[in-house]
Amino acid sequence: MSSYLQFTLVTFTSLLFIVDPVAVIPTYLVITQGNSVERRRRTALRACIAAGLLMTVFGVAGNAIFHIFGITLPAFRIAGGFILWLVALDMLRGERTTQESTEEIVEGQEKEDVALTPLAMPMLAGPGAISTVMVLAGQARGVPGHIAVYGSIWVTAIICWLTLRAGDRLVTLLGQTGIRVMTRIMGLLLAAVATQFVITGALEALRP
Repeated sequence: MSSYLQFTLVTFTSLLFIVDPVAVIPTYLVITQGNSVERRRRTALRACIAAGLLMTVFGVAGNAIFHIFGITLPAFRIAGGFILWLVALDMLRGERTTQESTEEIVEGQEKEDVALTPLAMPMLAGPGAISTVMVLAGQARGVPGHIAVYGSIWVTAIICWLTLRAGDRLVTLLGQTGIRVMTRIMGLLLAAVATQFVITGALEALRP
């Protein structure tokens, strides 16, 4: 039971830290400026549902993808760890350039509908989140393990929706400095998760 609870906690916190919905708020407000409050809320809801579905699909298809390309779980775990490291280092600088580039933000400002791209993908469900889900789904054992993974995906999606809905108020409350501080804290914790991914993957690869 303790190992299951630990796996559940690591799964949920890993996904929440890598998605980091608070850090998405400034860009979300920029690319939806000029929209009514109701339309912003619909956009946030659709984006969070799409991000949850995207992560779920890759979680379910992960083992098949590994099999098709002849990739072992330890190898992908190490690769995923390095991807998370890049994202974490970016977050430690208070930035998100690995998840949302300037070009994507500019394109988002020009698009009529930003729910699917760039908001759902890559801002919420980017390469880091997708690789994390695939690793965790591959690591899950039995029905309880899979409930922990997919439950964490949808709890994270709900938190993202609630966070984006309260975007204006959170920006007023936290300010840009507060958002950057939270991003750096999540980046530090994500770096620890990334390191654990690499260590575990290396030990599994070396195991006879």
